[in-house]
Amino acid sequence: MKMIVGLGNPGKKYEQTKHNVGFLAVEQLAQKHGAVFKKNTFEAEVADFFANGEKILLVKPQTFMNESGRAVGPLMTYFGVYLDELLVIHDDLDLAFGKIRLRQKGSAGGHNGLKSIISHLNSQEFDRIKIGIGRPNGKTVVNHVLSPFSKEEQPEILASVDRAAEAAEFYIETGDFIQTMNRFN
Repeated sequence: MKMIVGLGNPGKKYEQTKHNVGFLAVEQLAQKHGAVFKKNTFEAEVADFFANGEKILLVKPQTFMNESGRAVGPLMTYFGVYLDELLVIHDDLDLAFGKIRLRQKGSAGGHNGLKSIISHLNSQEFDRIKIGIGRPNGKTVVNHVLSPFSKEEQPEILASVDRAAEAAEFYIETGDFIQTMNRFN
């Protein structure tokens, strides 16, 4: 089993904001596989499908970004998902706009959604796909991450989300995150 978590904030107000690129990537995977997100009792929307005989869970925590671990931790326990079966897709301020980077483990790097997950799992040992949203120009960090993409930024960020979903798909197919990192980094 694999659990792929896209980080974001719930609700129409946040749908197209920079903080929600993780949601966009898992929604793309769900669409490709005909999986439908349903709310569950763990404060998340979950979709699932099978690939190569393996169950794949797609998760969108509905706890708001800063409390993402509140949904991820209990879901992992309930489904019996191990740390090496978890992949988190999220935005990254320190990565150039539109770039993606895959990492096997590491600190939260100031990302509150990751901080929450690390705290609830008591571990930093999980795979990540980061989508660069760049640093704010003249805006506070909060205003930057909660702002929508400009018309000029949309094609580039949508291509990045596509690439992140493609990397997640490759990982699903191969089951090898190091091979996936080598291909997509």
